[in-house]
Amino acid sequence: MMENFQMRTDLALEARESISEADSELRGVRVEEYYHEEEDIRVTKVMIDTKNAAKAMGKPMGIYVTMEAPAMVEPDEDYHREISCRLAEEILELLPGADSEQSVLVVGLGNREVTADALGPQVVDNLFITRHIVREYGTAAYNCSKMNQISALEPGVMAKTGMETAEIVKGVVEETRPDVLIVIDALAARSTKRLNRTIQITNTGIQPGSGVGNHRNALTLESLGVPVIAIGIPTVVDAATIVGDALEKMLEEDKDLENVKYKEKQRLQFAELNNMYMTGKDIDAVIKRVSFTVSEGINIAVGETFMTE
Repeated sequence: MMENFQMRTDLALEARESISEADSELRGVRVEEYYHEEEDIRVTKVMIDTKNAAKAMGKPMGIYVTMEAPAMVEPDEDYHREISCRLAEEILELLPGADSEQSVLVVGLGNREVTADALGPQVVDNLFITRHIVREYGTAAYNCSKMNQISALEPGVMAKTGMETAEIVKGVVEETRPDVLIVIDALAARSTKRLNRTIQITNTGIQPGSGVGNHRNALTLESLGVPVIAIGIPTVVDAATIVGDALEKMLEEDKDLENVKYKEKQRLQFAELNNMYMTGKDIDAVIKRVSFTVSEGINIAVGETFMTE
C-alpha cells in the first residue's frame, strides 16, 4: 500500500527491512544478528556482496554494522561506557591493519550551529589527538612502543567555506597521507524508535549531507585513495515518514471502504513533507551525550590500542 510513498533512511538495516517479503531471500545480501543481553545491545551486520544486491538495497557494496541500544538516550555514564567498548570492537573489526601502528584521520562532518547536525564536530571535540605529540617526541611520550597517530578535521559546511567537503578532506589527505579515515556524520532514520538509539558503522564511506538528502561528493576509498570507515547516528526522521506511518495505521484499522479510499488519496498529498525533518525536543542534551559515547569508542579503538598492552 505504500509503494508510492518513499521513505527516507540512511540505515542499511532499515533498507533491508523495507524489501518486500518476496525478496526476503535477496541474493548477495547476508545478515547476521547478535544480542548482547548484559548490555542490552543488539548488533546486526548486513553484508552486501553483489552489484545487483547493492542496486536493490540502494546502498554500495560493503559491510554495514548496526548497533541498537534502546537506553543510549539515557544519562547513564556506565551504560554509555559499555556502548563505547562495544563500538570500539566493531570499529577494530572493520579497520584495516588494526594490529599495526598507523595514521588515522578522523573527520567530523556537519554544521556545529545546527544541533541535530552537530554530531561530527562534537565528536572531534572529545578525541584523543596524538599525531603532533608522536611526530615531535615519539611513542615514548605515551610510555609505549607503538602508538597510532590520530589527527582530526572539522571541515564545516559549504555555506560557510564555499568548498565541497570532499575537496577539503582530499587536500588534507594528500598533505598528511593517513592510512585510514574515520568519518562521523548525522543520519536520517526510517523509524522514530531508532532516533539517537542506533549507531551504524560501515566500510563503504559516506556522502556528506546524506542525512537530509543534500548529497555532496562522496568520501570513499575510490575518491580519496585510502580506506574510509563511516560512523553515523540517526538524529532526524523525515516528516513524511511520520505522516505515512500514522496514515498507514489508520488505513489498517479503518474498515470503511470509502474512508480508506479518501485516506489513500490524501496520503499522496504529502510529498512536500519530504523536505522537512523532525528531531527530539531534547536533541541538544542527546547530541552532547552520544557524541561523547562515539568519541570514546574511537579513542578506545585507535587511541588506547597499544597503551593497554
